[in-house]
Amino acid sequence: MPFLDLPSHRLHYRIDGDTDGCQSKPWLMFCNSLGTDLHMWDAQVAGIGSHFRTLRYDRRGHGLSSAPPPPYALSDLGKDALALLDALEIERVHFCGLSIGGLTGQWLGIHAGHRLGKLALCATSAKIGTAESWIARMETVRESGLAALTVGTVERWFSPGFSTLEPGTVENVLDSFVATSIDGYVGCCAALAGGDLRDDIERIANPLLAVSGDDDPVCPPSDLQNIAARVQQGRHLSLPGRHIVNVESAQAFNGALMEFFGAEASSPSNCAEMQ
Repeated sequence: MPFLDLPSHRLHYRIDGDTDGCQSKPWLMFCNSLGTDLHMWDAQVAGIGSHFRTLRYDRRGHGLSSAPPPPYALSDLGKDALALLDALEIERVHFCGLSIGGLTGQWLGIHAGHRLGKLALCATSAKIGTAESWIARMETVRESGLAALTVGTVERWFSPGFSTLEPGTVENVLDSFVATSIDGYVGCCAALAGGDLRDDIERIANPLLAVSGDDDPVCPPSDLQNIAARVQQGRHLSLPGRHIVNVESAQAFNGALMEFFGAEASSPSNCAEMQ
């Protein structure tokens, strides 16, 4: 099980699609939402992973990664991603992030755009929520734990129809939510409380796809439309679902990523011919 040891914490990561020796495949890095682990991207790796070398990781304090003492800043999360790329000697990646993962992607596009190819930002905003709301969330979690938030989390993350049709999928996501380190969750809430990129996103020059869930109460389509309009090369797409739109509309989401990233993707058959 691969880990990267950093001075204050360790990051758990996973690489898929790099076992066949096809170095022509582009790298695609995924960055998950608050309170989830790298398995939130399982449907993407299963659906389109054969065309890429995919890199997933558990953000600090999530999944199998350890949690340094909070609070964290958005720059800490962005620098974690860069440290992982540096350690793996990966010069450039396409990037797909959702919610706080999308905010991390914006930070990277602003401060390290040369390390990115194309950038998919999903169910996110240049400023998610208010500082007051995140401070209140931190207090609740410190006092009552993450289990106290599960009902509201399901309502924000998935439409009622999806929760009814796919209870096992929703349960798996909730299992990773309640297993998240309290320090890790609170630390990332602090990063969200202080993370405001509204004055900076126009500096993002990478081709950018902003994907919204059409019924997302956390980051509504207007937030993603705003990102697409303000960056230098942006476009917006809305798909059925709420906040965790990559899970709720997995097939359509995968199709959108392939259309966006696919011009540079390698087909498995071409890789086999090259060996």
